[in-house]
Parts: sequence; C-alpha cells; structure tokens
Amino acid sequence: MISFESFVPDGNVPIYLQIVGYIKRGIVAGTIPDGAEMPSRRMLSALLGVNPNTVQKSYAMLEEEGLMESRSGAKSVLTLDERKVRDVRTKLLEGEIAVLVVALKETGSSKEEALELVARLWDREGGEP
Repeated sequence: MISFESFVPDGNVPIYLQIVGYIKRGIVAGTIPDGAEMPSRRMLSALLGVNPNTVQKSYAMLEEEGLMESRSGAKSVLTLDERKVRDVRTKLLEGEIAVLVVALKETGSSKEEALELVARLWDREGGEP
C-alpha cells in the first residue's frame, strides 16, 4: 500500500491537488510502481485529517488521467505503463519549468543567462542522473 508518511501539506495549494502531485512524483521517482494499492478514501482522509470528499476528488482525477483504477467494493490500484510514466514526468517537469521561466523573465534574465545558470547548478548538484 502506498505510504503517505512523507506527505507534507502545503497551505498554498488545494489538498486534493497535493495528493495527486504526491502520487505523480512517486510514479516519476519510481517509488510508486504499477499495481501499487492506494489507501482507502476513508483511511487516507483520516490520516491526512481532511474531508473524505477531498480524497475522492483526488482519486477521481487520477482515474480520469488513467493512472488509477477503482472497482466498487475492491481496492484502488495504480495502472501504469512506460508511456503513462513518461507522460506524467513530462507534464510535471513542464509545470515546474514554466514557473522557473516566469521567475527568470521577471528578474530580467536572458535565455542565455538562464541556460547558463541551469547548466552551472546541474553540474554543482552532481551532473547526470
């Protein structure tokens, strides 16, 4: 079963989006594999101290994106393949990079300066994954 032990709520983002983001980051990192069982909606709402409808909303989003499957009376599990994992990774990175690009533009950085900064930080953080 997927653990939410390391889940840290952020007051600036709706909790249902945080739950979805937590799952997606785990998928991309490889810590949440295909077939992983989700906690029940009731269990997760109690664990996080949120309304069960909030958890239901996040689960519905995961289902709509084809990342999770739920059956009445059965456990909810993630349904992943290489394409889905790649798509999740791309969308997460695009979202993060879009925020960075806006911040860089707001500071007056040129594209060249931004790329140089990213390259320098990449090398400082250990280079290739």
